[in-house]
Amino acid sequence: MNRIESRFARLRSQQRKGLVVYIGAGDPHLEATRQLALEFDQAGVDVLELGVPFSDPLADGVVNQLAAQRGLASGTTPSSVLKTVADIRRDSQIPIVLYIYFNLLHRVGLDHFIAQAAAAGVDGLLILDLPPEEADDYEALMRKAGMCPIWLVAPTTPDARIERIARRAQGFIYYVSREGVTGMQSTVSTSIGDMTQRIRQHSQLPIAVGFGISNPDQAREVATHADAIVVGSAIVNRIAQLGSDPTLAAQVGAFVRSLADAVRSASASPA
Repeated sequence: MNRIESRFARLRSQQRKGLVVYIGAGDPHLEATRQLALEFDQAGVDVLELGVPFSDPLADGVVNQLAAQRGLASGTTPSSVLKTVADIRRDSQIPIVLYIYFNLLHRVGLDHFIAQAAAAGVDGLLILDLPPEEADDYEALMRKAGMCPIWLVAPTTPDARIERIARRAQGFIYYVSREGVTGMQSTVSTSIGDMTQRIRQHSQLPIAVGFGISNPDQAREVATHADAIVVGSAIVNRIAQLGSDPTLAAQVGAFVRSLADAVRSASASPA
């Protein structure tokens, strides 16, 4: 049982909901990423997603695309992200997932990258553009490394494919609550309750719901249906506004703490 599985097992035993937070690694620089990770750990974040900067982040909206650009501009590479994860591990055991595009793994070698990620202290990978139907070698390498392959379910995913994804998923299932790319929204999707029920017909894994959750009220609302909520663009936007401000970690951490408090206040619902 790795850190992701252990964290969700603990949350379930305590009848609590989880908070998953996304930031772009290297935005504005990797030392800020390290500081933010430690701040988030103290603020109550359950899983940290680090976006590895990529030149063509097709699944991302403008906020996260710009974060990827800033990460590339700061000189961030996949290997330097892994070094930062190793640095975080000296002070924190927060579960970490890398949000990454397949070309970055393919370029250095799938087996090499997975082995290096596990050695650095990464707990899971979320590869945006690798279909599970084409992932046999990837999943075998992930099992060997003790890491969780995180798979996405979308509002348009048919039941037969949900079942196939559920059989292969580990750690948690990430339900993308809106069609299209990442980004902040003024309201949450009205289909979240129905879709989480459909997914639970095929899996007992925790369901994390993301895409569009922007404030504590939305986080609290979605947490009544999900086992965890995922917030990314709203946090990345604050990082963009603050840039290299020396109080970056503290200010963003205060916002994240408000999200964590909202999630904790949500009533427990059956998994």
